[in-house]
Amino acid sequence: MPENTTLQLSPAPSRCSLEMFTHHYGDVYEHSPWVAEAAWRKGLTEAHDAPNALAELMGLMLQQASSEQQIQVIQAHPDLAGKAALAGELTQDSTSEQAGAGLDQCSPEELARFEYLNETYKQQFGFPFVIAVKGLDRHAILAAFEERLGNDAVTERQTAIEQIIRIARFRLIDRATTLM
Repeated sequence: MPENTTLQLSPAPSRCSLEMFTHHYGDVYEHSPWVAEAAWRKGLTEAHDAPNALAELMGLMLQQASSEQQIQVIQAHPDLAGKAALAGELTQDSTSEQAGAGLDQCSPEELARFEYLNETYKQQFGFPFVIAVKGLDRHAILAAFEERLGNDAVTERQTAIEQIIRIARFRLIDRATTLM
């Protein structure tokens, strides 16, 4: 991208009413529009019209939430290569992200491995495994799955929140337009 271009969200968050803002950005966090509402209530400036600045503010809202609210956001995420994906029941963003990582092209053995790891992980932590899949392939995701199963519950909740914040940043950047 040339130096004189910047990414901007449209509609500009700083110019949105609460209703308009949650309509356009409430789905950035999977089935959790309260994160967008909290960011709007915190106060949006023209700086938040840039996706990275808005991502920072929305991420802060999630980080400052109670552990119960954080767990609800984590639980709103689908299993990777899970039954919802196979049945076509994911949000448009999740479908695109999982397909981009090749999760829609898993072999039967890989699908069985994902199913086993999804269940093992949920039994261990009480919520689904979440990872920002952009830039990863299914092999890297499976390796991360195995590695993170060794985490304690507090570390894993924080890791999942960090990954969700990365997902939201990617989604906001994807929605932005380039302005000269």
